Amino acid sequence: MSILNLILAALAPVVAIIVYIYAKDKHEKEPRRLMFYTFLFGAFLSIFITTVLYVIFDYILPINKDTVLQQFIKAFFIVGLTEEFSKYIIVRYYSQRRLEFNEPFDGIVYAVMVSMGFAATENILYVLEGGYEVALLRAFTAIPAHATFAVIMGFFMGRAKFSKNRIKWNLIGLLGAIIFHGAYDFFLFIHFIPGIWIGAFASLILGLFLSLKAIKIHQEGSFFKNT
Repeated sequence: MSILNLILAALAPVVAIIVYIYAKDKHEKEPRRLMFYTFLFGAFLSIFITTVLYVIFDYILPINKDTVLQQFIKAFFIVGLTEEFSKYIIVRYYSQRRLEFNEPFDGIVYAVMVSMGFAATENILYVLEGGYEVALLRAFTAIPAHATFAVIMGFFMGRAKFSKNRIKWNLIGLLGAIIFHGAYDFFLFIHFIPGIWIGAFASLILGLFLSLKAIKIHQEGSFFKNT
């Protein structure tokens, strides 16, 4: 297997989602340069922050038993919280402060760019280890899941930018992403209960439904719709 082909297979679903979100930004496109920088922050800085937090949590909350409670803690308070927080702070302290962030839909755009940067790095590592089968499986599961977490977060962070209650809406966005991320992983982590993985599929379908609805709401509420 060619390493280059494996990397391309890992990046293909990431690129597809980025193109999709960019196309959905109908009324006032974001600068590609800024989107690219945000993607890079997700691919490197977010991964670095996550790694550091994982080390800290592994020391504070070691998971050494396959129990429902420990897998719940791992899914929501370690993986979900750690990964979504590492994305959140980039959107919050880099993207949201930019002048180009000038309508609610931009929250979705930049959250997805950070998330796809994170997902790109993560996916390359998994695919290089597992091959094309892993690339195909994750193209229809993990990568869309990361996108739905981002859209949910970005929906509320886009609202936050233009609200007097910015802190509240930002934190709701972070919490929403953590909940969906945690739920998705929780059902996958409980491998010792046959069939419970269906819960991950159900949470992904719900996340996709809510994401499409969130995209439509911010499209309809664009400040540039009639210009």
